[in-house]
Amino acid sequence: MSRLHSIFPFLSWPRPTPHLLRVEAIAGLTVGLMAIPQGVAYAALAGMPLVTGVYASLLPTLVAALWGGSVRLSVGPTALTCLLVTASLTGLAQPGSAEWVNLAVWLALLSGLLQVGLGLVRAGWLLNLVNSPVLTAFTQAAALLIISSQLPDMLGLAGSVGSWLQAGALPALHMGTLAFGLGSLTVLWFARRLRPTFPGVLMVMVGAGALSYALGFNASGGAVVGALPGGMPGIYVPSWPGWDTLGKLVVPVAVISLVSFIETAASAKQDNAALQKGWDQNQDLIGQGMAKLAAAVSGAFPTSSSFSRSALNLYAGAQTGWANVMAVGLVLVTLLWLLPLLHHVPQAVLAAVVVLAVLGLVKPGAFVRIWRTSRVEAAIAAATFGITLLTAPRMYWGILTGVLLTLSHFLYVRLHPRIIEVGLHPDGRLRDRHLWKLPTVAPRTCALRMDAELDFGSASALEHAITTYLVDHPDTLNVMLFAQPINRIDATGVEVFGRLRNTLIGQGRTLYVVGLKLPVETALRQVGELPDHPQLRCFATEAEALAKVAGLTDSIEYHI
Repeated sequence: MSRLHSIFPFLSWPRPTPHLLRVEAIAGLTVGLMAIPQGVAYAALAGMPLVTGVYASLLPTLVAALWGGSVRLSVGPTALTCLLVTASLTGLAQPGSAEWVNLAVWLALLSGLLQVGLGLVRAGWLLNLVNSPVLTAFTQAAALLIISSQLPDMLGLAGSVGSWLQAGALPALHMGTLAFGLGSLTVLWFARRLRPTFPGVLMVMVGAGALSYALGFNASGGAVVGALPGGMPGIYVPSWPGWDTLGKLVVPVAVISLVSFIETAASAKQDNAALQKGWDQNQDLIGQGMAKLAAAVSGAFPTSSSFSRSALNLYAGAQTGWANVMAVGLVLVTLLWLLPLLHHVPQAVLAAVVVLAVLGLVKPGAFVRIWRTSRVEAAIAAATFGITLLTAPRMYWGILTGVLLTLSHFLYVRLHPRIIEVGLHPDGRLRDRHLWKLPTVAPRTCALRMDAELDFGSASALEHAITTYLVDHPDTLNVMLFAQPINRIDATGVEVFGRLRNTLIGQGRTLYVVGLKLPVETALRQVGELPDHPQLRCFATEAEALAKVAGLTDSIEYHI
């Protein structure tokens, strides 16, 4: 049965009861009322036909709930993923064209296959490639790019922000568009602050549509949503784009897969923590990948987990995946009968919906916090932020740069482990001797501690540290290695340890190894690198070793 549940996770859902269905219906309808207008707005951000935003809120949401590990997440269009779609396809096709739609479907198809494949091989650990500073910087830069892209539509300005800067002046305003844009943004902001569960987005869009119709907004030159085709989406079969074009999508596909899963992680960790269970990131990879495949079949764009809609789902009382099923039901009803209600909605309102959704991502204080934590990580975050903005619309180079710099810093740290000479502090602890200006633990004794694994990256550093010390202090008789922080050793570490032992013994010196952990000790003994020898002494505790070399009593306790 467990095998069947691993293939069909939804079989483990609780049986629906009247009470459960009532609770789930309330949550599902609340999220569904938010998903429909957001889907339309995000489709515009992705350069796609507006109805594809509703398509992306239908089958992908259902598939993600059925096969994902975090069933209460709301999957569908998100601002960041939609911006990445635009960034990926700019220059390859005209937004809204058939070729653009075809390439967007390929993005969904390829990123979906990639995520499903990674989930099947249990590669969820790849999420760790993007650390918090890089993600923070990229997200905030992307938020600024999203806001700037929506300002013309929201304020009734012709052209883009870039064209305004080149011209050195602002174009003429369309006052009706300006009124709808700023008015909608204000109402949405107050609605979210006062009552988060209230379907303010849908109410504003319907109200704005009615007002637009009454005022003849479209006839006066204002842009509206227009007619949206109703009914279920047909099965979309993408045409072959050619190997050259497909090659240009490789990097965007990788970035979309990574970023969208990071979006999922932010919500999934909270969801699973609330349920007091561990997060199965590989199952969510599979579920998210299948959702993208469902989006491709529907003729839509890549989807992701929406943090705002997922939070709203939890806030509204969702307990199981049945809430998402209810939300999908509302989207289906909208597709079949209610889309005409959106005909007269001004485009400015859609832009306001997008702007409000990403405003919460702009947090300058986060950079201050990173700076106070680590200057190096702050520099990496600044580089990620700057390159994301400078390379727009190819802003995925920002996060790739951040990942590369992070890995480079990681390798540098691994290749330069912290190796310190320790001394006995008056408080009874062994501390950095030079930092605290402490005497040696004993005459003619070198006492070192390495705060790293003893592997191919760090072993040579340990050998260099000991060799250098002995050159500077030729009268040294004892070398003490406090090995408590060493959690792992590899073949290179074993080889270097053996070479150090033989060198020290050959020079007439004694090697004291203190606090070896069992896996490390076992590895050394299995290859004969811890033989019985009067000049090789192993001690379980610091107190024993220090008492041996310095004549300390056994009653003194030492802490590392």
